[in-house]
Amino acid sequence: MIIDRYDAARLSEAFGIRMSAVPAAPVGAGWGRVEPGGRSTPHQHDEIEVFVVVSGTGEIEADGRRHPVGPGTLVVFEPFETHVAINTGDTDLVFGDLYWRDSARATEAAAAVQRRRFDQRPLFVFSTPPTPNGDLHLGHLSGPYLGADAYVRFQRMNGATAWHLTGSDDFQSYVAAAARTVHGEPADTAAQYSKEIAETLRLMDIVPDQYTVPQDDADYAAGLRAFFSRLVDSGVVRPSTTAALFDGATGEYLYEVDVHGECPTCGAGTGGNLCEDCGEPNTAVDLVRPRSALSEATPREGELCRFCLPLHRFGPFVAEHHRLGRVPARLRELAGRVFGRDRFDVPLTHLARWGVEPTEPAVSGQVIWAWPEMSYGFLHGIEALGRRIGVSWRADAPERDWKIVHFFGYDNSFYHAVLYPTLYRLAFPDWEPDIDYHVNEFYLLEDAKFSTSRRHAVWGKEVLGPDTVDALRFYLSLTRPEGRRTAFSRAHYASVVRNTLIGGWQEWLRDLGERVRDGYRGVAPDAGVWTPEHTAFLRQLGTRLAAVTSSLSADGFSLNRAAEELDGLVTDARRFAERERSAAGLDPWRDEARTAVALELAAARLLAACAMPVMPRFAGRLAAALGQPTPVRWPHRVDLVPPGARVDLARPTFFVPQEVAGE
Repeated sequence: MIIDRYDAARLSEAFGIRMSAVPAAPVGAGWGRVEPGGRSTPHQHDEIEVFVVVSGTGEIEADGRRHPVGPGTLVVFEPFETHVAINTGDTDLVFGDLYWRDSARATEAAAAVQRRRFDQRPLFVFSTPPTPNGDLHLGHLSGPYLGADAYVRFQRMNGATAWHLTGSDDFQSYVAAAARTVHGEPADTAAQYSKEIAETLRLMDIVPDQYTVPQDDADYAAGLRAFFSRLVDSGVVRPSTTAALFDGATGEYLYEVDVHGECPTCGAGTGGNLCEDCGEPNTAVDLVRPRSALSEATPREGELCRFCLPLHRFGPFVAEHHRLGRVPARLRELAGRVFGRDRFDVPLTHLARWGVEPTEPAVSGQVIWAWPEMSYGFLHGIEALGRRIGVSWRADAPERDWKIVHFFGYDNSFYHAVLYPTLYRLAFPDWEPDIDYHVNEFYLLEDAKFSTSRRHAVWGKEVLGPDTVDALRFYLSLTRPEGRRTAFSRAHYASVVRNTLIGGWQEWLRDLGERVRDGYRGVAPDAGVWTPEHTAFLRQLGTRLAAVTSSLSADGFSLNRAAEELDGLVTDARRFAERERSAAGLDPWRDEARTAVALELAAARLLAACAMPVMPRFAGRLAAALGQPTPVRWPHRVDLVPPGARVDLARPTFFVPQEVAGE
């Protein structure tokens, strides 16, 4: 027997609160205390954990939902449930703590398709609004837009209420620069390319549920000003006179697109305000050897009063925020570098003519910087979506149960994962945004970065059409830059379509269709006698299903792996068909032969369902060729095609050869 009593003197710091351990207990055991007004840091682990509250009052938050607790409350946390203990009373919240490992239960929890209550809360999936200074190229499409689209399709197939939101980033300085080159107006440039972008997305079979065009939205500017006033009212964002950079000849203020130099952190060539190579922000004035885009004169340093945010004060808060959702190590490492600075004051307004001016008169002639503006734009998008579907979501009152998922390029990481949660904390102190982050690196074109401004790109409209979209979505999924830089190669793309999709997938499906047509009068046969090889193949299909599911699930989302597993499924089926072919025509083995064909049809049916998030048009056509409806539910087992279903695989052409012209 072990008897242990609560002793405040034995408590030490753990998970942001005070805890102790009971020595020699057969399971993990101890005590916890949360002081009045205190809270533990969000965390998850593989153990099952039990809290038994013995005194005080508070709340337990698990995966975005809060529950009141008091003396006599027992709470059981499953493995990997993100949880927080909060003291809402005037005395200590004290609880007994028990925890132990159950490997089978942890493995089951980790493999669950719907974790963190994704199927019980609104799921807002954002792809970074593109800058309307040009149309979308394959570098754009391979990253946030294809990623968010496939993610939402998979979540919907698994019962989640998910929406894809994006729009056009109208007030970027790059829009004004593009307009300047044609002696036009920024509003016209933004309007033209915003429409082009929406059309390119449509050609890619990406139709967001909410596409916000700020300058066309009557409520946008007022809502943005109100959001900015909340930041100012916090007392943290305030006018501050700091060093700034100006053109040496014209005296014009320089930031972002109008100035280039060397990154003060990594030395790479960069524009003003952010280095695309290392991801760290700069203030333009700290660039090494700066060069103005407005004249040949050397920029000069001066001072300017702007609204500024002392970001360096928020390192602990951002770290706590990063414990709540999915935050790749790459983003956490970037945040560590940014908060390693002794001081970092981020200007939130800039001297410019294109943009939305704040209500506050302290900074005349300045506009709210487009990057902090975007943090409001996401909330505005949710409200605008709600108006259209009859739900009263409000940008000025974000809800605790919202689950937000961001897809963006690494060069946007600082804004999304560091700046925006800080701004939300200032604007809405009681809101704890639960955000997952999915980041992609640069997609190169023949070993050089895709670039709109340099016109080094393969544009979406050049290659997208009804006969090409499936192949392009597959290839971009297979090669998109996840965790590393990758490249689009015209020759490799043509080779993958020719050898993998046509020579592999289509050849197998057509051959299978011919065998069903010739041997079973064009209808799916029922399975007959099973051999050990048949059961092994069924098990193999189940393994592929589990692997594709894992690659598209929220925690481990990877279109690279999804594309590889889809191709692996076809490879398995082709090998199985080749092994079974030698005995297919032998009369004594007729029942076994039809089992083999039924299993190949099951593989084709599984391919149609699992390809739906990645290649929706192909998936629908394949299902129809199998006599089945378009897949709307994610499969949780391998099913045979119903015996007697009409099969028409020998006739359709799913893929055609692809050639992409050079520059």
